[in-house]
Formats: sequence, structure tokens, C-alpha cells
Amino acid sequence: MDIEQKLQQAVADIIEKLYASKVDAKTIQVNVTRKDQNGDYTVVVFPLLKISKKAPDVTGQEIGQALVDNVDEVASFEVIKGFLNLTLAKAYWANILSDAASNDDYGFRKADDKAPLVMIEYSSPNTNKPLHLGHIRNNLLGYSLSRLIAVNGNRVVKTNIVNDRGIHICKSMLAWLKWGEGCTPKSRNQKGDHLVGDFYVKFDKEYKAELKHIMETDEEIKAIVCETEEKTEEARKAAAEEKSILMKEARQMLVKWENEDPEIRSLWKKMNSWVYEGFDETYHLLGVDFDKIYYESNTYKEGKELVLKGLDEGKFYREEDGSVWADLTNEGLDKKILLRKDGTSVYMTQDIGTAKLRFRDYPIDKMIYVVGNEQNYHFQVLSILLDRIGFKWGKELVHYSYGMVELPEGKMKSREGTVVDADDLVQDMIDTAREMSKEQGKLEGYTIAEAENVFRILALGALKYFILKVDPKKTMTFNPKESIDFNGNTGPFVQYAYARIKSVLRKASEAGYAVPENPVPSVLEDKEIQLLRHIEQFPVVVAEAGKVYSPALVANYAYDLAKEYNQFYHDFSILKEENEQKRGNRLLISQTVAKVIKNALWVLGIEVPERM
Repeated sequence: MDIEQKLQQAVADIIEKLYASKVDAKTIQVNVTRKDQNGDYTVVVFPLLKISKKAPDVTGQEIGQALVDNVDEVASFEVIKGFLNLTLAKAYWANILSDAASNDDYGFRKADDKAPLVMIEYSSPNTNKPLHLGHIRNNLLGYSLSRLIAVNGNRVVKTNIVNDRGIHICKSMLAWLKWGEGCTPKSRNQKGDHLVGDFYVKFDKEYKAELKHIMETDEEIKAIVCETEEKTEEARKAAAEEKSILMKEARQMLVKWENEDPEIRSLWKKMNSWVYEGFDETYHLLGVDFDKIYYESNTYKEGKELVLKGLDEGKFYREEDGSVWADLTNEGLDKKILLRKDGTSVYMTQDIGTAKLRFRDYPIDKMIYVVGNEQNYHFQVLSILLDRIGFKWGKELVHYSYGMVELPEGKMKSREGTVVDADDLVQDMIDTAREMSKEQGKLEGYTIAEAENVFRILALGALKYFILKVDPKKTMTFNPKESIDFNGNTGPFVQYAYARIKSVLRKASEAGYAVPENPVPSVLEDKEIQLLRHIEQFPVVVAEAGKVYSPALVANYAYDLAKEYNQFYHDFSILKEENEQKRGNRLLISQTVAKVIKNALWVLGIEVPERM
């Protein structure tokens, strides 16, 4: 039972004794006291007036005095306009510090073998392009969410589904055949995912040029006229697309691929292998990983089988052109295609097949898909279809929908090659960290290797924190320079607070000052108790963040704790404190704050430097 629950029960017992009336302890409102008032916890008195039949101040005084008399943790109270503010005893805060100091996993709940199994899908890249800034937000959210779910007492499987088939990869393959001249990543001295991505952009460039030529030279298309200029342009473009030789060749390649044409499959395997090597480098750089990777080239057949089985069972229907559809009008949605008229699969079919394989491989209790909000409708449909097919978690699947990442210059477009490449961004961040650290003289005495490692830790900490501190549902603008500032709500600011504490502890050790195992309650001061209030809230924040799937709560908690400690550090002497008991308390508090910061940042996938 935590302190809030204990206070709720104590108030309920007091009400029964004072006013001869029973009340459910869970209905007693106990909140953390507002920062502009004295006290630690506040009992809301107003709902209790019907029972006490007395004025708010009188009711608050009676309950407050009874709490002081009967609850060891309550030292004093103050009643302000129907709110009963309780100040807890120093011994209570000393116990909080002792518990946190002695537990390396403070704030975390471990999972046992019977804990729910949660599968989290994130990343989900296409093999026609390298990872970009949008993928970075996806990967960082998914990886952090996996840790957040785990420290709330669940078993977790981190999974990735690679979109390694479909018209998109056929476009890159066709472009390579036409214009690649047999080049390889080695011959071009280029990462494989970048090379393949360049050919995807090349296809789009040539395709647009072809459409423009058709629209300008084809007399039938030029003769198309609609009621408005805009609709005329749309109709002419659609007609030109139907006559596009490039798109026809790409679609023919997809059909050959699904028919397992050996030449097309060989090219596909070669180009995908280039991409996978590039992806692995980027994942390693970002510090994310997976327990299981699925490939749509394996799952789409499973999906087709389930769709055709559903067709036989009357769950789906076939149109006259041979395509297979799901009618979702009874669920308030529309009709959804599952197989094209040529028998090829769509993304929905692949997701159904992937679900089948995952359910076969793991006893999933909950499935979380980390996918951008542009796919909200897709996952509404997928949930209904999985339930219709018979997956027990289908209706309960979670689409962890997040907003897009934009730059100060605006949106990014993969086809036009205007995305921010993940590898380039991380390298730019490392370069910026190096420049800013040198300017501020924070790495004196480091070897080159040590300094470069700190630059990496700071850069990735800045990137991850800047992205994860934002509510996942919101579209965000990423500003690299702002993210790596050593001041304000940034990763380096929190990391620096940790490094500062480690420096204090090293100097204490050099001076022969040992960090005590337990504090001395009687000499705890108000500012120190303020820090302990923050430490006490860490398990609460972790639990709430896990409940609402929000790493942002943990990120902003870490910033608040670091900011509170920095203020304490400036206002109070630690190593120069002559009172041994006070100095011991401050060293123990400092050590524990560092531990909590490290645990909070660990949830976010952020490393901490021991020195800065």
C-alpha cells in the first residue's frame, strides 16, 4: 500500500469513528499538494461535508488532528478553504530515500513467467529506401515503449515487419535494371539502402517525365475535358498513368515476382541484401533492436490463404473482375479490397498473414502496432478483420498512432528524395555535439576515443530526448540545433545533471567521504525533502506512463528532477558542508537522484556519460 492509499484508508477509518458513517476509502480524494501551498499531500474535504454536517474548516481540522494523532507518517496539517494539506514526517522521507537508494531497479516492476505477453511492432521499413527522420521517431517510440511496458511488469517481444515486396521495390529494381549499369554498394562506395533508395527516386523522376510527355503529345488525352480545369488535369493524368510503359513494366515485374520468376527473385534477393546491411548499421547506430523480424515476402501467402478461406466461409466476397473484398458497412466503414483482380496481395492481406505467423510463434495477450497516424483507418479495418477471422486479440489490438515529424522547412517526401536521411542526421548531431562541447570546454583531459564516445552519447541523447519528450499523438517539428542545447528541456541538460552528480561523488570519495547507506531523518531540510518528493513520484510516473503508453511522461519527469537537483546544487554546499550528518544525507540524495535519472533515461533508450 502506497502513501496515498494509506491516507485514503486512514481518512475513511477516521470518518467512521468521528461521524459514525462508513465510506469507501477509494472515494477519498488524496492528491499531491500544489506547489504554491505548504504540505505534501492534500485531502479534498468538500465531498465529506454531507457526512460530517459541519463547515469545511471544522471538518478539515477534525480529520487533520486525528491523522496527526493516529498516523505516524503525518507530522502536521493545514486547512485552506476546504482542502486539508498534510505535511509528512521526516522519517517518512528518510524511508523513501533508503528504499530508493538500496534498489537499483527503483521505479520498475519485474515480470514473472505468468505475466502478460505484449508484442510491439515498430520500424516496419520498406526496402526501397533508407531509414529517414520519420523512421527515427517510429523506432525510438517503439523501442522506448517496449522498455516502458516491460518495467510495468509485462513480458515483451519486440518485432519488426519488413515491407520487402510489392510495387515499391519493383520500381527500384526496374530502375536499377534500366539505369544502374550493374553498380553495387561497393562499386559506388555507398550504403546499400542508400543505393536502392536512389533508384527509387530515379524511377519517380523518369515516371513523372514520361507522364508529362504523354499528356503533352497524346491527342486522346489532350482532348479530355471536364467541368473544371482541376478535374480535367486529374482525368488527363489518370489516363496518362494507364498508358505509362514504366508503370506497366513495374506491375508486370510484381506479377512475375509473385509467380516466383527465378530471374526477378534473384535480383530481388540481391538488392534486398544490400538494404538489410544498411538497415542493420542504422539500427545499431540508433541503439534499437528486435527479438523477431518478419518479412512480408513470407507473410503475404499466409494472408492470401486466410482471405481465400474466409471467402469460402462467406466472410468475404468476390467482385466480377476477380478481386476479393471485405464488406465492413455493418461496422460503419466501407468495403476493403483484400486481393487485386490479378491475385496479388495488398498491405491489409500481408498484415493478416503476419498476424497468423505471430500468433503461431507466440502466445500473444496484447498486440501493439507503432505506426503513424496516417494509417488510423487501416488499423480500424485490420482490427475488425482479425476478429472476423478468429484472432482472440483482434478487437483489442492497439494502434499506437503517432504524429508525423516535420522540419522547420516543412514536410518530407520520399519519392522526391527530400527526406532527412537517418544516418546523415545522426552524424550531423554528433558533429554538432563535438563543436558545442569544445566551445564550452566540457571534455578537457579526455582521450580522443573517450571524447568521441561522449559526443555520440550526447548526440543520440539529444535526438532521442527531443523526440520522446513530445506527446506521441502530436505532429512535431524537429530542430537539431535546439535539441542539443545544454540548457532547457533537452537531453544534454539531463545528462549533464547526471554527470555533475557523478563528479561530486568522485570528489567525495577522493576526500574520504563515504556515502551512508541510510540518511539521518532529523537533519533533513526542506529543499532536500523537495527532491525526495520527486524521487517518491518516479514509480507513479512510470506506472502512469505505461498505462497511457507515453514515454513523454518519463522524459519530462527526468527534466524536472534534473532541474530540481541543479537548483539544490547551487543553493546548498555538499562537499564543503561541515556537519557530517547533513553532508552524508546530501551525498546519499545526490547518488539516488543520479540513479533515478539513469533509470528514467534507460526507459527512453538514452545512455548517460559518467563524465562531461
